[in-house]
Parts: sequence; structure tokens; C-alpha cells
Amino acid sequence: MPRILGVDIPREKRIEISLTYLYGIGRPLSGKVLKEAGVDPDKRAKDLTEEEVSRITQTLQKSGLRLEGDLRRDISQNIKRLMDIGSWRGLRHKKGLPVRGQRTRTNARTRKGPRKGAVAVIKRAETAKPAAAPVKSAK
Repeated sequence: MPRILGVDIPREKRIEISLTYLYGIGRPLSGKVLKEAGVDPDKRAKDLTEEEVSRITQTLQKSGLRLEGDLRRDISQNIKRLMDIGSWRGLRHKKGLPVRGQRTRTNARTRKGPRKGAVAVIKRAETAKPAAAPVKSAK
């Protein structure tokens, strides 16, 4: 399994698809990187030579893109900053609600989590009131 930037990429897939397993690389960027590195996008990852893998790695490092851990850290810091300054988006992140203006009266189940069921009311035995004594009739 070839390793690129510390990530094992799938062997059986085309290299153009395999590169998308790196966080921050999609299909368009994958194609551009392979074109710049001079690697055939239809080649399988298992068929790559060490030299081709190193060219791809150098191209990615040279591009100056934030990938993998750096990108994840930047995104989480941006969200944390929004929460710290108390912006509307930050508050929505804190509450676990949709951030981009979606409706929440119905739907939004992914963000809000599973439905919270109605709590049934349990009647307690009437221990507070003593039973009334039977009334004797006067005859």
C-alpha cells in the first residue's frame, strides 16, 4: 500500500481516486497534482514506482496546500474562534444546531440527534389522602 504524506492509499483503485483519501484533496485537485507530477491518472496505485510516489509527494509538499492534520486543525480552530467571540454561527455550533440558516422546526435530525421521546406521567398511589370512614345511617 503506497504511503503519501503519512496516509495509506488504496492499492486497487486508480491513483486519481486513491489520492482523494487524503483529507483536503478532491477529484479536481487530484487530477491537477498528477498532471503536474507527470503521472498517468488511469494507473493503479499498486503499479506506481517509488519514483512516481516521491514525485507526487514532492508536488503536494511544494504546492503549499494545507492537507490532513494541518487542515483539520485550522478548521477546528476557526470554529473555536467563532464560539469564543460569541457570533451567531459560533452559538449555533455550541448548541449543536444547523449553522447555515436551515429550518429546525422539522428536520435537522442529523445535527440535533435522535428524537427525544415524550416522558410518560406516572400517577402515584393516593397515599396523602386517608380513606374516608363509612358513614353510619341513623335509624
